[in-house]
Amino acid sequence: MINVIWMGMILAGFIFAAFTGNIDSVTKAAFDGAQTGVTVSFGLISVLVFWLGMMRLAEDSGMLAKVAKLMGPVVRFLFPDVPKNHPAMGYILSNMSANLFGLGNAATPMGIKAMQELQKLNPDKDTATPAMCTLLALNTASITIIPTTLIAIRMNYHSANPTEIVGTTLLATAVATLAAIIADRFYRARTIRKNKPPGLGNHLNTTVNGKG
Repeated sequence: MINVIWMGMILAGFIFAAFTGNIDSVTKAAFDGAQTGVTVSFGLISVLVFWLGMMRLAEDSGMLAKVAKLMGPVVRFLFPDVPKNHPAMGYILSNMSANLFGLGNAATPMGIKAMQELQKLNPDKDTATPAMCTLLALNTASITIIPTTLIAIRMNYHSANPTEIVGTTLLATAVATLAAIIADRFYRARTIRKNKPPGLGNHLNTTVNGKG
């Protein structure tokens, strides 16, 4: 669907430019945009390669394993319906660790693998499970300690202080993550109440009180 939207916007731009006599400006903007994209990509490569290398060193040295161990209780709290030793847990931890360091390109494949593993636990393959929704919310609004990609872009455009956004990014992503968790828990609880069979609560109360 998103491809159709983008194609429609591009075609609309070309048609409008043709009717207003600005087709040359559109062509120039297209080439300038392509050139800028290549320039930015080359500027990002060095920084991303550096941080991906650091992540690999952290993995080989066991640092990531320690981080994953520290995050384990939090992940088990956020994903109570995923078995503790299921492969999805490892991919979820890797995804969250990469997002902490602002490595979206490294986090994406881990998130995809986590979704694939969660799908294996899904009894209804056409409907996302609560764990899938939680992962999507956290991946979208993850706390970022070091916004590596943004720092690389600022360095590429010769920012005087490319790392000055670290504090504000950490605060903004922390607030976004908290909001995502609250929304996830609210809708998870509402779904559980909605799907609870009628009379189940009374039956449980009767059983607990010894009247059943």
